[in-house]
This record gives sequence, C-alpha cells and structure tokens, in this order.
Amino acid sequence: MLANLKITEFIDQVGGDTAVPGGGSVAALSGALAAGLARMVANLTVGREKYAVVEPEMKAIVKEAAELQERLTADIDRDSAAYTGVMDAFKMAKSTDAEKTARARAIQEAMKHAAAVPLAVARHAFRVLELTELVVQRGNKNAVTDGAVGAMLARTAVLAALYNVKINLSAIRDKDFVKKTADAAAELEDKTAAKEKEILTHVVL
Repeated sequence: MLANLKITEFIDQVGGDTAVPGGGSVAALSGALAAGLARMVANLTVGREKYAVVEPEMKAIVKEAAELQERLTADIDRDSAAYTGVMDAFKMAKSTDAEKTARARAIQEAMKHAAAVPLAVARHAFRVLELTELVVQRGNKNAVTDGAVGAMLARTAVLAALYNVKINLSAIRDKDFVKKTADAAAELEDKTAAKEKEILTHVVL
C-alpha cells in the first residue's frame, strides 16, 4: 500500500514513470498532513491554563482531525485504485459488439468512480480547512503558523482533488451526473478560496 511506504519511497514513486501515484494521491496526502497540523495545534492548546476556556473545543478538534487524517491517508491508495480501475476498463476486450458494449459501460462506471473519489477527498480536505480556522483563531498562538501551514495544505488538497474531478468529468456521458458533480466542485472551489483568505487574515506575525 502506498500509505505504508516510507516518505522517501513514496516521493520516488511519485517521480517514477507510472501514472500512479499521481496528483490525486498527493492531494490526499496534503489533506492528511493538514489534518495532522490541525491536530497538533489543538494538542498544543489542551492543558494550557491560558486556553482553558477552549479546551473542550480543542479536544473535539483533536478527535475529528485524527479521524480525517486517517480517512485522507486511506484516500492515498483509494485514489490510485480508482485510476487503476479506469485503466483496467480500457484494457477490456473489444472484439465483439457485446465486448464493446461491456467495455464502454465499464469505462463509464470507472470514470464516475474516479470522479467521485477525489470529490470526497476535496470535501474531507475542506472540513480540515475549517478545523485549521478554529485552531488559528483560538488555538495556541505559539503554533499559529503551523495552523496556517495546515490551512494552505488543506486548500491545496481541495483544489488539487477538484482538478482530478474535472478531468474525469470530461469523459463521462451521463449529463446529470456531470452537472451535479461539476456544480458541487465549483461551489467547493469558491468556498475554499474564501475560507483560506479569511483564515490567513488571523495570522499576525
């Protein structure tokens, strides 16, 4: 599994001559790292007398960030598997009309899945972005830049994942699916840009 590789091994694989792991897996990794940073800042806030009033909130953030970190880490492999599914569908036999029909259907289903996976990554990464906002605004001020880096990584995770959504939509024939997914992606993209801008206004150095 990609998520179990050493950092150096994963980077080497990203730079290799195969299509996986690619941008989608890297987007998921960015989201997982962002969740880790949100979790870290919250942990550095818990137990400090100065921040006693926000301790329950920070404890809740630690828990949710850990769950998101686990989910996004799993998405590193989930995204690569989705892309591999598309490639496998294209490799299906197409000698007879029946085989061509089955192949075309399989390609379309695989493309839908390959769009749905990064959309889920983007949604989870956006939630991480919201958590970074909380730790930047109310967490330990000595770690505010860590929260800010988490916000920027979460932003990158959302936008990178949405790029993968969009490129897959271009080959999907189901117009209703395309419109629904494209609308969701556009809304998320706009919210992400606004959210990051708002978060960074609270980082005073």
